[in-house]
Amino acid sequence: GVQTCALPICLGLMVPSGNAICEAELHAMLPPGVVALITRLELRGSSEAELSKMLNRLEEASCLLADARPDILGFHCTAVSTFAPDRAAEIPARISAASGLPAVTTADAILAALGALGAKRILLTTPYIAAVHEREIGFLAAHGCAVLGGDMMGINTNAEMARIPPEAIAAQAREAAKATSGADACFISCTAIRSVGVIAALEAELGMPVITSNQVMAWHMLRRLGLHDQPRGFGRL
Repeated sequence: GVQTCALPICLGLMVPSGNAICEAELHAMLPPGVVALITRLELRGSSEAELSKMLNRLEEASCLLADARPDILGFHCTAVSTFAPDRAAEIPARISAASGLPAVTTADAILAALGALGAKRILLTTPYIAAVHEREIGFLAAHGCAVLGGDMMGINTNAEMARIPPEAIAAQAREAAKATSGADACFISCTAIRSVGVIAALEAELGMPVITSNQVMAWHMLRRLGLHDQPRGFGRL
């Protein structure tokens, strides 16, 4: 007879419309029996106006994802979720109010990961333009994490970020680490870059934990659902 499958554990995520990278990276880090359902919110650049616009249809997207009965919802954009420390809690609150489901953001995942690693002194590398990079430094500082050093690439769109070779991402972190002492974790920020493949080698080379936006979101959502048996090969976290 035909075998019927048990319903999978389901993560529902809202990602930037131009992001062509995060789905494959997230799926690679989910254990068997867990699936990620993805929808998009408009984000086509890195200006303040563009970043704010991503939240315009947050409730609508949350309700549409909720139709599929996921176990948890996630707003997955680093730049928007770390935009302002005093506004970060509004995003999951709006999602939960609209959907009736628990919700997390990339910012929540970053802070949870740094807390789990006991990391307070951070090396931060990003593909971002200066304003976004600086806001992220401010967000981390507001939560007790000092950025001791790092680097940014000055790139504006997700489409351009997707084209950055993983070797260039690793080289950026490597060079930033050479110029910085005292960091206890390296955070390679951005959901739209091909970064999970460089984590393990960089950790061995730099001698510190390395986290990325996609890695922490997969880890945090699984942990929130009580799933601690996670795929290996994606770093110490």
